[in-house]
Amino acid sequence: MDIDLNADLGEGFGPWQMGQDEDLMPLISSANIACGYHAGDPLIMRERVRQALSLGVDIGAHVGFPDRQGFGRRVMQIDPAELAAMVIYQLGALDGIARSVGHIMTHMSFHGALGNMAAADPVLARPLLKAVAEFNKNLLVVSSSSCAIEEAAAEQGLRVVTTFLADRAYDDDGLLVSRKLNGAVIHDETAIADRVKRFLDEGVVITITGKRLAMPARSILLHGDTQGALHLAQTISAIIQSSGNAVVPLTRQA
Repeated sequence: MDIDLNADLGEGFGPWQMGQDEDLMPLISSANIACGYHAGDPLIMRERVRQALSLGVDIGAHVGFPDRQGFGRRVMQIDPAELAAMVIYQLGALDGIARSVGHIMTHMSFHGALGNMAAADPVLARPLLKAVAEFNKNLLVVSSSSCAIEEAAAEQGLRVVTTFLADRAYDDDGLLVSRKLNGAVIHDETAIADRVKRFLDEGVVITITGKRLAMPARSILLHGDTQGALHLAQTISAIIQSSGNAVVPLTRQA
C-alpha cells in the first residue's frame, strides 16, 4: 500500500527558525507550508517550495488563524465570512509563489485551532470548504478524521484525504483531543512507533479511552515543530517501508 508522509513546514518567521525543514524534506512526500498567518513569511515559503520542487515533494497550503504569537493554536472568534476570505488569501499566497518557481500546489490543510474548530463544527466547516472550492476544486483537502469537514467538502465536490496524526490522541468520535488536556500530545517515540505499526497493520488507532477506532487514512502527519521530529520522521519512514509499504505522495497514489 502507498502511504503519504506529510509534514507541517515553513513555520519560522524572518530570522526565527522553527524545526529542521531542510533535513525533513527528503524524508517526506508532501509538505504543508505555512502561509504567513500562524507562521511563515514569503521568503521562507519560497525557499520551502523550491526545495520541494527539487525533491519531487508535493506542496499544500497550511491555513490557520492570523495568530503568529500563539502559533495559530489559540481559539479566535472571527466572522465565518471573514475567515473564508482569509482561507482564500492564504491559498492564493502559496499558489502564487509555487507558480513563480514552476511548482504546483496540490492540497491544503487547516492548522491548529482553526482545524480543530472546523472539524467539530459543521456550521463553520461549510463556509471554509466553500472558500476552498471557490479557489480551486481540484485541491485535495488533507484533514484529520472529521465528519463535519468531510460532509462540507462533499457538498462542494472536494475530495478529502484523511491523515493519521501519530503523535496526537483521538477521542471516541475520531476527533483530536484538545492540547489543553493531559495526554493530548504523545511525546514517547516508542508509543508513536507502536501507533504507526498498528495503523499500518490493522487500520486502527487506540483512542484516549482505550477504544479501537477505524482509521481509514492514506497519509501520516508529522509536526515539524515537534522536538525530535527529524528522528521521528526517519523512524516512521523505516516502519512504512519495513511493513511492505511505500512512501508516495497522495497525487501519485492509485
